[in-house]
Amino acid sequence: MFTGIVESLGKITNINVSQGNVDFTIKSNISKELKIDQSVSHNGVCLTVVDLKNDAHTVTAVKETLDKSSLKNFNVGDHINLERAMKLGERLDGHLVQGHVDGTAVCTDKALNEGSWIFKFEFEKEMAELVIEKGSICIDGVSLTLFGIKENSFSVTIIPYTYENTTFKSLEPGNIVNIEYDMIGKYLARFNNLKL
Repeated sequence: MFTGIVESLGKITNINVSQGNVDFTIKSNISKELKIDQSVSHNGVCLTVVDLKNDAHTVTAVKETLDKSSLKNFNVGDHINLERAMKLGERLDGHLVQGHVDGTAVCTDKALNEGSWIFKFEFEKEMAELVIEKGSICIDGVSLTLFGIKENSFSVTIIPYTYENTTFKSLEPGNIVNIEYDMIGKYLARFNNLKL
């Protein structure tokens, strides 16, 4: 379980494809503090640490994860948002995030607005029931608040600190991001027998 508060940016230093799985090696300032078999959010995707070397760690993404996320688009040299699993008893600064990506969305606009940035995204129409004004969403591992909701689009505001310390500073219109919809909203939709 995560909070959507990014701890560190990592840099992908190696990608190895093996029988449909992909191993990503990431160098970061938290890698040396990780342990084998530990869960870490990588752009919102919960992946298990399988190897550690110096200041880098390696994780494996299986086909299902690659099919549902933007990880398949990553290249060596790309940066990625990292967050270790939350500890019970600590403050929950974002919202409850599982690291189980529901799908992707496309950035359609990026605009500077009085010192902050507004990003607009288009998402899959069948997920519209899970998108509510002032509700929570996790984009590439970042917990954010929704506004400006249309049929299949929404906007978020990124403050300067988040912009400078996450992958949002390199995000441009046309880029694909990972989306995890609010867990509570997904359970409510299920209870109400909504077809998602």
